[in-house]
Parts: sequence; structure tokens; C-alpha cells
Amino acid sequence: MRFIKRVINALALPVIFLTVSGYFVWHAMHGERGLIAREQRIADIAAARAELARAEADRDAIERRVTGLRSDRIDRDQLDERARALLNMAGRDEIVVPYPQDRRLY
Repeated sequence: MRFIKRVINALALPVIFLTVSGYFVWHAMHGERGLIAREQRIADIAAARAELARAEADRDAIERRVTGLRSDRIDRDQLDERARALLNMAGRDEIVVPYPQDRRLY
């Protein structure tokens, strides 16, 4: 009986230490802020940066078009193009060439 008590006393502290260490290691890998979740956050950040780049490119294109419509530097061709596209109209002496809906010209 004394031998069993000595073995249990000798193993108790290392087993408790290994259990607590295992708990923290598992959470360091699989927890909410663990290494696996970190990889997912990095992928989400990369996707968000790509979306930001696309949005900035769209904004720049729109800004270029708006700059052409400002009163101090109006581009008559661009103004005429936009008016015709928005109003869906053409002049009497113009030829209209239809194209499929899925293909945009600009």
C-alpha cells in the first residue's frame, strides 16, 4: 500500500502539469485566437484588401468620368454619350446598331 501511495504522489504533479499544458497547447492551436484561426484571419484580410483594390479602381474610373462632366472642363462628347445612354435616344440622321444585353460597349 505504501508503494502505491508513493507512486501516486510521484506521478500526481507531472500528470497535473501535463494536463494543464495540454489544455493550453490545444487552445493555442484550435482556440478562438489560435494558430488555425490566425490563418483564417490572414485569408480574410487578403480578400478584404483585394475587394478594397477593386472598389478603389471603380471609384477612380467614376472620378475620371465625373471630372469630364464638370462645368469648368466639360467634354462635349462624353456629355453627349452619357445623355444618349441615360435617355435611350438617338438623332434622326443616326444609325443605331443593336448589340446583345450581356455585352457592354464601355
